[in-house]
Amino acid sequence: MLFTSLSTLALELGNRVVMAPMTRSRAVDSNTPNALMAEYYAQRASAGLIITEGTSPSPNGLGYARIPGLFNQAHVAGWRQVTDAVHAKGGKIFVQLMHTGRVSHAANLPAGAEVMGPMAVACPGEMYTDTQGMQAHSTPRAMMADDIALAVAEYARSAQLAIEAGFDGVELHAANGYLMEQFLNAQVNQRVDGYGGSIQGRNRFALEVVRATVAAIGAHRVGIRLSPYGVVNSTGAYPELEAQYLALTEQLAELGILYVHLLDHSAMGAPAVPAEFKFRLRVAFNGLFILAGGFDKSTAQTALGAGHADLIAFARPFIANPDLVERLQARAELNAVDMSTCYTPGPQGYTDYPTLRA
Repeated sequence: MLFTSLSTLALELGNRVVMAPMTRSRAVDSNTPNALMAEYYAQRASAGLIITEGTSPSPNGLGYARIPGLFNQAHVAGWRQVTDAVHAKGGKIFVQLMHTGRVSHAANLPAGAEVMGPMAVACPGEMYTDTQGMQAHSTPRAMMADDIALAVAEYARSAQLAIEAGFDGVELHAANGYLMEQFLNAQVNQRVDGYGGSIQGRNRFALEVVRATVAAIGAHRVGIRLSPYGVVNSTGAYPELEAQYLALTEQLAELGILYVHLLDHSAMGAPAVPAEFKFRLRVAFNGLFILAGGFDKSTAQTALGAGHADLIAFARPFIANPDLVERLQARAELNAVDMSTCYTPGPQGYTDYPTLRA
């Protein structure tokens, strides 16, 4: 099933292979996508669906060095190079909207931007900055009601710009400890107002973003990525986790969005998302269901065949194998990833991996 097409009223894909979103840090000029990025994504256009690297809808969300944005016309023009290149190869591409929230350092932000999150508590650990090297995360300012309303509006506006830039849709990043999950996760969000303190309160921000995005571009163009049981950026499990994510997923189904993209970090050493809980989420959502997390061809085929997912996302294999779909079909050996070049500027370790036909 991995190589069969998928057709819905909203989307037609040539196969069930998804290129998962992966930060690559090549947006070197004012966080603007460029011709090198267009080449990178076009090389991988044989994926049924490409989901781009995390892309900030706000100046305040550019927490990492050289990640792209999508909140001005220069960004639109830059991303148009990417979407045109992918579409010319017959591919489909969604942009992942990722506001880093407290996972940030002020040195990575443009002038006038600030680090914000649900609480005025710094994310433990360090991050890289081009100007100061490794630094502890900056302490965020706790978001007030006006800040939250602005962030919701920024997501919706960025989604509109995504369609203007030629994207087939957007994925809202509510995983990996970034802003949307900072509100979702009880380890991080200890607010006592309407945006915390309960399942409903913690889900509120994410649902407001989804509703605003749906209103802006239509539910058929919106997906969301979730990582329950993830531990990235000091998240982690809590007693109401499963009840909360089931409630969230049921409401996402009511909103009619295109897909839920569920990430299991256990291949990277995090606790596994229990299989029974994955099944309950699958049943609760009536749209497309994408699974991600350590799949190979065999386990992907098994998951699809058992009806556990409609699509399977691959991450690191796509870094080193622009022709991953062809290699999987041919049972060919995969190139190894050079981790030292994952986040460095320039083509090395980015657009220079060999293909079978090279």
